[in-house]
Amino acid sequence: MAKKLFVGGLSYETTEATLRETFSKAGTVESAIIITDKMSGRSKGFGFVEMSSEEEAQKAVEMFNGKELDGRNITVNEARPLEPRPQRGGFSRGKPGFSRGHQDRW
Repeated sequence: MAKKLFVGGLSYETTEATLRETFSKAGTVESAIIITDKMSGRSKGFGFVEMSSEEEAQKAVEMFNGKELDGRNITVNEARPLEPRPQRGGFSRGKPGFSRGHQDRW
């Protein structure tokens, strides 16, 4: 069964091909993705690598956690499932002192 790993601390220059090539030294890489900012397309400095087995994933953690990749020490550990985040505040249409079209000095 495939096992997904979190890879943090990536250089902005690291590519998905580099991740795949590096982690293939520990076994079969099912997928390698780098998370990017939706607006700029720039790397957020982390990604995920899916190894084909639990054993290969553990070997990859042992081989690469704390090691240097593209000039940065990376963190590699088992990916955790995405947990729901609490709702964040947004625009409030009834907020006192807020008027569209009127620019106050900040």
